[in-house]
Amino acid sequence: MERAVVQIILFGLLLALVATLPNKDDWDIYSFHINSTVTSRYATTVITSRVANRMDESKEIEFHVRIPKNAFISKFKMLIDGQEYDGVVKAKEQAQQQYAEAVSRGQSAGLVSSVGRTLEEFKTSVTVAPHKKVTFELTYEELLKRKLGKYELQIHARPMQPVKDFKVDVYIHEKAGINFMEVKGGLSTKALANAITKTLADKQAWVYFYPTEDQQKTCDSCGDQGMNGDLVIVYDVNRDTSLGDIMTSSGYFVHHFAPSGLSRIPKNVVFVIDQSGSMHGRKIQQTRIALIHILNDLAEDDYFGLITFDSSIFHWKRELVQASKENLESAKIFARNIQDRGATDINGAVLEGARMLNAHPREGSTSILILLTDGDPTTGYNKTHPKNTQQHRPSFLNDLTFLEKMSLQNNGTARRIYEDSDADLQLKGFYEEVATPLLTDVIMIYMGATNLTQTNFSQYYNGSEIVVAGQITDNNIETFTPQVVAISSNREVVFSDTVESTGTMSASNIQRVWAYLTVKQLLEKELQLSGPEKENVKKEALELSLKYSFVTPLTSMVVTKPQGEKADVLHKPKEGGAPQAWQPLVAYDQIMALPDMNLRGFPGRLYYSSKVQLQHVAQAPLSHKFLLKTENQSLPLCFDISGDVRLKLLHHPNRELSVNGELDSVANGGFRKIVIHLKTDQHIEVNVNGITVQGGQVDHTEQEFKVGRDVSIGSRGSTQVQTGAEESKRKLRPDAYFSSLTVIERDKEIDVADGDTRMVILIHEHGGRKFFWPVLRQRPSDTNLTGILALKPAVYEEVQQTPSTKLKIKNQEIDVTRSSAIDYSVVSPPTMDCWLIPAESALERRLDDFIVAQL
Repeated sequence: MERAVVQIILFGLLLALVATLPNKDDWDIYSFHINSTVTSRYATTVITSRVANRMDESKEIEFHVRIPKNAFISKFKMLIDGQEYDGVVKAKEQAQQQYAEAVSRGQSAGLVSSVGRTLEEFKTSVTVAPHKKVTFELTYEELLKRKLGKYELQIHARPMQPVKDFKVDVYIHEKAGINFMEVKGGLSTKALANAITKTLADKQAWVYFYPTEDQQKTCDSCGDQGMNGDLVIVYDVNRDTSLGDIMTSSGYFVHHFAPSGLSRIPKNVVFVIDQSGSMHGRKIQQTRIALIHILNDLAEDDYFGLITFDSSIFHWKRELVQASKENLESAKIFARNIQDRGATDINGAVLEGARMLNAHPREGSTSILILLTDGDPTTGYNKTHPKNTQQHRPSFLNDLTFLEKMSLQNNGTARRIYEDSDADLQLKGFYEEVATPLLTDVIMIYMGATNLTQTNFSQYYNGSEIVVAGQITDNNIETFTPQVVAISSNREVVFSDTVESTGTMSASNIQRVWAYLTVKQLLEKELQLSGPEKENVKKEALELSLKYSFVTPLTSMVVTKPQGEKADVLHKPKEGGAPQAWQPLVAYDQIMALPDMNLRGFPGRLYYSSKVQLQHVAQAPLSHKFLLKTENQSLPLCFDISGDVRLKLLHHPNRELSVNGELDSVANGGFRKIVIHLKTDQHIEVNVNGITVQGGQVDHTEQEFKVGRDVSIGSRGSTQVQTGAEESKRKLRPDAYFSSLTVIERDKEIDVADGDTRMVILIHEHGGRKFFWPVLRQRPSDTNLTGILALKPAVYEEVQQTPSTKLKIKNQEIDVTRSSAIDYSVVSPPTMDCWLIPAESALERRLDDFIVAQL
């Protein structure tokens, strides 16, 4: 059987993050309880903190905990003097005003932000009267995911001071029976061994963790501020080769499918390794180490390939070969010599990897493409690729969101690997999750059911699990017939069994598992869509999030407080969000750069687009709409500049580099000409006909370069023009000094680099006419930069919504209207909502300051 389906599994590398602890000397946490109940892999955890203000004056008391990233907060409340204050989940837009107010006050309370590899941080605060008490209670929910044959329930204990009454209670109930259980993590050390009690009894298990105050100060993860570490409960359930574990109740079902006793399927695997400049240092070193470990794990009946890429692609061998001892040793030598260099063409590398897999079909095998990258694509996305590669083109920032979208469209997985001392082990660990495929083309069939979560899966790996939930039609268990059909070792296998109704999971919990899975999968689906389909999926995910009170990327929780204190707004961050004084409100469908993304050469400051304004009698000059990213709000600002204006785009005085551009007054958008001035009086002109280099005082001759050539202006007066292997040089006076500027023209972009400055001029086309949009990809450290591209992110506060919207910028209130614009700063331009304001207000100075008399 020929099989050409390729699964793409993606890795992202990111720095781990560290947060500091506040001083809590003036109030006392006298009780801190964590209670977690796991029923059929669905965990509901409640953190309760009781705090007393022992002082003779009012104090702001903080509730500050960490929860798993995969979890949804579903409930929060405070109890003060017998009065209960509850958090309310709302659509993110409805909570925006409260959020802006909290940020404008500079409060650090009221946020959820990502911390390190597996945790998010929840923080809020309230003012408590002298000698009064407050109780905080937070509830979060998560479906435990099976990896490498086990589930892990992670509980982070960080009360921020030793607590007299500290307890962690965990109860697990699994209908299938618990196969094994152990307790791991930094808090399971020898110093705390006698504080942990474990009990296992067939289908139930209990873990109690009751450390004394002294133990909370002296363990490896302890100190004067108490414990700061993890307790990880690891377990698995009994398995067989049947249909698996199915629970039904009140018209809903949850199906856990993880058959055992199956033969492994040989694999065809291509490793695609990013060796671009952004992989410099520890990233590339640990990638080499991990790759060599992974090669050691290949079985002899596996076939593999290995390619590296920057702006070009390099093969170890051009076709897949058997994982023989001789071939593996040769591949390891190639891996040890991988060096970082060049730009990043993810698209071309993925296409080449897919070509290698499709050129080597093997009956009874499965194909996997593993891409190791830090997710910084800088080149290679253009219309010359076939239509079936559209899925590989990025429409998001160069971060995990792009990798996640790319992998989801290929039935794969994106996984962030943290740049830490054990990054090579993280890489190897993730590979182990997909190293042993047992089933392919898995189809989950449920007769008599509706509103199903995902039912088609390209692969089932040893040690993993497939989970499907849905509603039973008319709650009729008699007509509900589940079945699984899949391919195992080149033969079709069918799993079926009698469904037994069980009461081990409450009807409410089964519904919540279904809602949890549905929301998660809708959010993934939304990444892949656009237009009305995207909005419909987002609407469905939002409605479920609100119905079940989940804090998701589409919702926020408004934390109400006593009279006189303003509400806090809690947001679930995107993957990679940093712990900080506030969390940027970022929608998944908008292009915004988070401060911690460490995007090499992509500050994401300024976006552009254009809009044609027509009159009934005559055509007015084209109005170009510029998009300016904001510091802490969901909507960017936008402003119009009309006519064929010549603009100062960038002036870098330390390098004597200037860039000017002329807007096109008749085309359907953009700049028609951009000129780069160097300190040698040379200048480079970019227009729709090509690139022209003019010599200034040293050499007044002109030389025109066409698409596909590299123009390098060297440090001692030579201009190099390269077309493939062909090279020609134009020598200038030997005593002339030139800037080390490099210009590389590709099909859809022109890359301009000068020392610590890098600019990309994107080439767009509309109605058969080309135009340009410049983007500052690497911002120099020079604080004297001026020009449109040097604008810093805007900071504004929404101060009025009715009868008209007003924004406050630099102590000035401005009337604004809601508008939209196309963001031409990316290759595949999306349309974004924005607040339309006068140009002078956005620029914070007169527009004339950005206009030049000549290019």
